Amino acid sequence: MAPRELQRVALVIQYQGTHFCGWQWQPNQRTVQEEIESAIQSVVNHPVRIHAAGRTDTGVHAAAQVAHFDANTVIPPHRWADILNHRLPSDIVIRGSAGVKPSWHARFSALWRRYRYTIYTDKRPNLFVRPFSWHCYHEPLDARKMQAALLPMLGQQHLAAFHRAGSRRAHSWVEVQDVACIERHPFIQIEIQASGFLYGMVRLLVGLLVEVGRGLRSPDEFTQLWQEQRRDQVKYAAPSQGLCLLRVGYEHFPFPKSLWFDSQPQFLLSPPSFSDTAETTSSCPSVC
Repeated sequence: MAPRELQRVALVIQYQGTHFCGWQWQPNQRTVQEEIESAIQSVVNHPVRIHAAGRTDTGVHAAAQVAHFDANTVIPPHRWADILNHRLPSDIVIRGSAGVKPSWHARFSALWRRYRYTIYTDKRPNLFVRPFSWHCYHEPLDARKMQAALLPMLGQQHLAAFHRAGSRRAHSWVEVQDVACIERHPFIQIEIQASGFLYGMVRLLVGLLVEVGRGLRSPDEFTQLWQEQRRDQVKYAAPSQGLCLLRVGYEHFPFPKSLWFDSQPQFLLSPPSFSDTAETTSSCPSVC
């Protein structure tokens, strides 16, 4: 009997990065790649390597990470999502699976990646947003100044100031395609879309951008610093839990937009308003 041809399967993956040491396999560490590869191998009974669009760091989340693998199996590609979700831990979900051409590659076929960083600015802590945001409340943040600081980054830029040590990448050039600083009180979301990202880039950038929001630096100082490649002046990285790989773009993508485009839910918190004359009979009023 002739051996079956390998089929290439693409996956859209969500994971909560809190208890992972990043995406990439590491010895004696829990990683997303290792969990998914182990789940696939339990089905096909042969070693499988999965390739992702981007390698998220320790503690970083993904709303729509994209990956692919090749498997010698007759399982229809669209069935892999359900099969794997029954074998994966609760902090990983496969949103969808589909067959792709052998030439399609999750990393090299990608045109762009988009990250979102969420900052929570209310002075009161909130348990339910803590795993997915940076609680930054000591001073008010000026989102308009933060947006003004981001805009000069558009285009092909040399961003060595936001490049962590330890990267294997030989250069620090990045094509920044879109930037946004969106205020939805009490949240500020920073979104950056680029063809690729440097090691640690977004967290270092956000750490410096918050200094602009606090009034410690002007937008012009922020721009001058990265244009002059002053890595020595970028001292603080924003915490990992606020960062999420939001989505990845391709010319040919076999998934509906509703499945991958904006699958990180928005936090929409607003304080309840009470009438000055309303009488309350409970210490825990209901809010509709």
